[in-house]
Amino acid sequence: MTTPDDIRTTPPARLPRATVRQSRARCTVLFLTTTAAAAASLLLPAALGRAVDLLLAGPGGGRPTPWVLACAALVLLLAVLDAVETVLSATTNARGTAWLRKLLAGHVLAVGPRAAGRFGTGDLVARLVGNAAHAGTAPATAAALLAALAAPLGAVVALWLVDPLLAAVFLAGAPLLTLLLRAFARDASRCVARYQEAQGRIATGLAEALGGFRTIAAGGTAGRETDRILRPLPELAREGRRMWQVQGRAAAQAVAVAPLLQIGVLAVAGVLLVRHRLSVGDVLAASRYAVLATGVGVLVGQLSGLVRARAAARRLGELLEEPPIPYGGGELPPGEGRLELRGVSVRRAGRVVLDRIDLVVPGGSTLAVVGRSGSGKSLLAALAGRLADPDDGEVLLDGVPLRELTRDELRGAVGHAFERPALLGDTVADTIGLALTAPSRDRVVAAARTARADNFVRRLPEGYATPCADAPLSGGEAQRLGLARAFAQDARLMILDDALSSLDTVTEHHIAEALFRPAPGSSRLIVAHRVSTAARADAVVWLDGGRVRACGPHERLWRLAGYRDLFAAGRQRDDGVRRTAAARDVEERP
Repeated sequence: MTTPDDIRTTPPARLPRATVRQSRARCTVLFLTTTAAAAASLLLPAALGRAVDLLLAGPGGGRPTPWVLACAALVLLLAVLDAVETVLSATTNARGTAWLRKLLAGHVLAVGPRAAGRFGTGDLVARLVGNAAHAGTAPATAAALLAALAAPLGAVVALWLVDPLLAAVFLAGAPLLTLLLRAFARDASRCVARYQEAQGRIATGLAEALGGFRTIAAGGTAGRETDRILRPLPELAREGRRMWQVQGRAAAQAVAVAPLLQIGVLAVAGVLLVRHRLSVGDVLAASRYAVLATGVGVLVGQLSGLVRARAAARRLGELLEEPPIPYGGGELPPGEGRLELRGVSVRRAGRVVLDRIDLVVPGGSTLAVVGRSGSGKSLLAALAGRLADPDDGEVLLDGVPLRELTRDELRGAVGHAFERPALLGDTVADTIGLALTAPSRDRVVAAARTARADNFVRRLPEGYATPCADAPLSGGEAQRLGLARAFAQDARLMILDDALSSLDTVTEHHIAEALFRPAPGSSRLIVAHRVSTAARADAVVWLDGGRVRACGPHERLWRLAGYRDLFAAGRQRDDGVRRTAAARDVEERP
C-alpha cells in the first residue's frame, strides 16, 4: 500500500500512478472486466459472420442455431460487463478521490499556515475538492483507456485474420489517427491546466470575501467585490470553450478520417467477395472490425478524462512539494517551562521581521510582549510555540530545541489561545477538550470555569453538548472558549496571542487572577495591548521594528516616554473596546 511518506517523495507527474497503485485491486478487476468486454466485442462480429454464412448456405450448409445463440450470449455478456464496469468505475473513482483528499488534507495540516500563505485558502479548497475529484478518476480512466486501446488493436488483428489485405488497407491510414490523438492530448492538457488555475483564483477571491463579509457590507462594496471575485471568469469561459473546441475538432477530424478507412476496408472486402476470397459473413465481420478499429471517439473521451486527471494531479503535486513541518524524536526533561530564544531572526518576502532576538522566560513566570502594530509580536509568539520556525537562531524549552521534540511532546507541552480562536470539534465540550487525548467532563468544566465560560455555556440550548455550529457566541464568549481550551491543557508553556482583547473589564479581571497566579511548572507568554496586562506580568519585552528595544519589569519600563506612548493612544480605545465587548456579550447572548 502507498504510504504518506511515499507519496510526499512522488514527483507530481507520477501522482496518477500512485493513485492507481493505491487502488490496484479494483483497477485489476476493472481492467479484466473492460478487457473481457473488448474481447466479447471482438468475438461478436466473427460469430455474426459465421451465422450469416450458415443461414445463406441453407440446410446443407450446417445448423446456424448454435451461432445465433452464441451471438445472443455475447450481447447479454456485453450488457452485464457494461453494468459491472459502471459500478466498478464509480466506486474506484470515489475511493481514489477519498484517499487523495485524506492524504492531502493531512499533508496541508502538516505543512501548517505556510500552505495557506502560499496558495490561499480558497485555492486550497478548490484543489482538495475539485482537483482531487478529477485526479481520483485516474485509476478507472487508465483501466478503461487500456481496454479502449485493446479493442482497436484486436480489431486490426481480426482484420488480418480475415484477410491480410484488409489490415494493410487500414494500417495505411492509422498514422494519421495517431497524430490526431497526440495533438488532441497536447492541446487539451494546456486548456485544462489554465481552466483549473482560473477556478483556483475564483475560489481564492470568494474565500477572502467570505472572511471579510462584514467589512464588505459595511462599506457597501458588494458590487466591486463581486467584480473582483469574478475577474478570472472571462479566462475561465475562454479556456472552457477552448477545451470543447479542441475536443470537438478532434472528434470532427476523427469522423472525417474514420469513415474513409472504413469505406476503404469495405471496398477491398467487396472486391475480395467478388473474387470468392471472402464470404458474405466475412464481409459483415470485416465491416464491424473496421468500425471497432476506427473507434477514435471512444479513445478521445478516455484521453480527455486522463488529461483532466493528470492536470489536476499536477496541481495536487504542487501541494505535496511544500514540505511539512519536521519533528524530531526527543522528549522534554522535567522542568518548569523555561523558554529561551537565542539569536532568532525571521525574514518574510526579503524583509527582516524579527532581527536577532535573545530572550529568556524563566520557568513559572509570565512575560508580556508589547509593541506597535507590525513590530513582530504575533510572530514571536508563533515562534515560541513552533507554529513557525526561525530562519536563524534557535528556540528552546527547558533546554531542548523545539525542532528536536516529537509532535506529541511539543503540542502537549505548549498551549495556545488566540484573538479569534477556531471553535473546532462537534460540540462545545469537544472544542474545550480539543488538545486532550481523553478529556473528562470534570476537566472540561473546570477549565471553562477558570475562563469564566461555564455560566454562558450552561445557558446554551444543550449546554456543553451544544454543537459549535448552533452556539450563538459573541466575540468575547468565543475568546473565553479558546482560553478554556488552553487552561484545560495544563501545558508547561502557555502562549496567549491577544487572547483577552474582546473581554469586558470584569471578565478580564477574573481571568487575569487565574492567569497571573503563581504556577510552578508552567510559564506564560502573553502578547499584550493593555497596560493592565503588562503591569501584572513578571517582565515585559518591548519590540520595536523587529528588535528588542527594552526588557524588564513594567515599573522600570514605564519611566521611558516611548513605552508610555504605546499605551497612551490605546487607553481610550481599550475603554471603548471593553464597553463594546460587554454590550455585545449581552446583546448576542441567547
